[in-house]
Amino acid sequence: MSVLTWRTSVLLLTLASPAIAMAACDSEPGPGVIWIACDKRGIDLHGVDLRGAILTRSNLENADLRDALLTGAEFNLSNLKHAKLSGARIDNARLTGVDLSAADLSNTIANGSTFNRARLVDADFSDAQLRKASFYQSEMTGARLPRAQLQGARLSQARADKTDFTAADLRDADLQEAVLEHADMRRAILRGANIEAASLLFTDLGEAQLAEARMVNANISGAIFTNAKLDNTQWINRRRCRPGSVGECL
Repeated sequence: MSVLTWRTSVLLLTLASPAIAMAACDSEPGPGVIWIACDKRGIDLHGVDLRGAILTRSNLENADLRDALLTGAEFNLSNLKHAKLSGARIDNARLTGVDLSAADLSNTIANGSTFNRARLVDADFSDAQLRKASFYQSEMTGARLPRAQLQGARLSQARADKTDFTAADLRDADLQEAVLEHADMRRAILRGANIEAASLLFTDLGEAQLAEARMVNANISGAIFTNAKLDNTQWINRRRCRPGSVGECL
């Protein structure tokens, strides 16, 4: 039996039997542990190895997961409000629909992880590694991502108003139809990014690198482009900015 088939069978059996689900909640933390719909509020998992763990629909509010190993873990639909995940390794994890409001994810490594439709209001991703991570339709209002590594990340249709992206690396990122109103994107690297039809009302893009970015139909009313690099940027009216364009599309 393949590993995938085994995990699927365990999941189905756990969901079908409340007794087994209760027993799973009592399982010791470790790689591959299954905690489904478990109440783990405030649990101390600092530095614990939880690679491949299944933590779906669990309550981990205020949990301490600093420096934990969470590669490939499943957190779908779980409550992680105010959780501490700084320094954790969460790459290729699934966090669809999670609530990470006001959680601390600074310095985490979450490359390739999925945060689709997650609630990330006021979450701290400072200096996090989020290459090719997906934040499709996530709620990121007030989140902090200064210096975050977001190369190739997907933020299409995300709501990221008043979000801090200062000096973040968003090269080749997908920001199509994202709401970035009043966001701080000073010194952000957006080379080759897709920003089509995004809302950039009053967004500060001072000194941002927008070379070869695509901004067709973006709403830039009130946006600030002071000293922004716009070499070969495809502007909102589809025309290509001249090489050497700085602060305005020439």
